[in-house]
Amino acid sequence: MVYYKPMTTSYTIDEAKQRIENYCAYRERCHSEVVSKLESMGMIPQAIEKIVDDLIQSNHLNEQRFAIQFALGKFRIKHWGKRRIERELKFKGLSPFTIKKAIQALEKEDYEGCFHSLFDKKLDSFSTFEGQKLKSKLIRYFQYRGWENELIFNRIEQL
Repeated sequence: MVYYKPMTTSYTIDEAKQRIENYCAYRERCHSEVVSKLESMGMIPQAIEKIVDDLIQSNHLNEQRFAIQFALGKFRIKHWGKRRIERELKFKGLSPFTIKKAIQALEKEDYEGCFHSLFDKKLDSFSTFEGQKLKSKLIRYFQYRGWENELIFNRIEQL
């Protein structure tokens, strides 16, 4: 049996920069994603620092823009609440100021409207449960998805 050693490709700074520009053009990226990608390409720390600086200067890499797009996307598509979005952005290493700006980008009316329609939909799907079991299922479902306790408990009191 013949074993093949995987080919290791080395990149010049210009080649790596071009690849990362394409990587950032596909969708918004945060600094940690770009650094991780560059490390996986075998770039040295000095080259990574230079490439990241160049990307920031050319506006290919903008963490505030990334955070806002991330928050809006996760809210609209996955119906995550503010707490879950905040937790995920912290995990990606974003600053508290950037996270706050991303959370503020969510429209209050859309946010509450989404919660209420999602709550009604989940209430219908949990129709086989009653009383305390129903309440605990709803609470766990919405807390996991990052919705605020105040919204959850106010809505449960209305039942």
